[in-house]
Amino acid sequence: MKLILTDLDETLLHSDKTISDYSIQILKKCQAKGILVGFSTTRGKVNIEEYIQQVQPDFVICNGGAGIYYQNELIHTVSFSLEETQLLLSAVKKYCPHNIEMTLDTLENIYWNRKDDKSVKAYADNSIYHDFVDFNLPAMKFCLKTQDEQVAKKIAQTVSSCDYLPFSDIPWYKFSSGKATKENAIKFISEKFEIPTEKIVAFGDDFNDIGMLQLCGKGVAMENAISQVKEIADEITLSNNDDGVAKFLEKFLLKG
Repeated sequence: MKLILTDLDETLLHSDKTISDYSIQILKKCQAKGILVGFSTTRGKVNIEEYIQQVQPDFVICNGGAGIYYQNELIHTVSFSLEETQLLLSAVKKYCPHNIEMTLDTLENIYWNRKDDKSVKAYADNSIYHDFVDFNLPAMKFCLKTQDEQVAKKIAQTVSSCDYLPFSDIPWYKFSSGKATKENAIKFISEKFEIPTEKIVAFGDDFNDIGMLQLCGKGVAMENAISQVKEIADEITLSNNDDGVAKFLEKFLLKG
């Protein structure tokens, strides 16, 4: 294997949103062996700087594939246009209660219409408050607190290139450009850096990891993953709280 890609929440991160020292050591040992390491997450880069500092990954795929960084330099980005962003926000106002909770990521910041309890566990303590009235920046993605699939579908249909997926662990939906997927980001990295996808091992747990795990040479589901991810995975490792990513890497890439 030439590249390790791991999701963060409920995959590399423990449920308390920390990375164990053991996992950090194993990832660094893989890098010392010449294997590249990357994060592949729905979070924005501004929301994972703590983990970047701890692991020093070679690649960061953020916002579900909308941004790609190599050695901390932005090399590719996909976002909604300003017009598309405003159309989507108008659809939220049309189909949702006026006080519905949402977050919106741009390249530089995370905006949130929630004023309190912005702890790391609550998602982002460094977000900027915005009521999304007259918002005038193009979004890389936005997330909406709803479990209503029909509402999510109506909002996504406002623009022709919008993809939407639920989160399995929280009652939210994610909206992003149809081109901004983890698998498309991996294809970009594979072509640009001449890393065959069959030489990539990927770890994940949720809906937006399915394409990534299917594309890579070895797709590994966490024990705590949703059933849909386990069904398509090549392997199943231990849970995130049991350091399943690191245990798998130590056994299959570092021993022997």
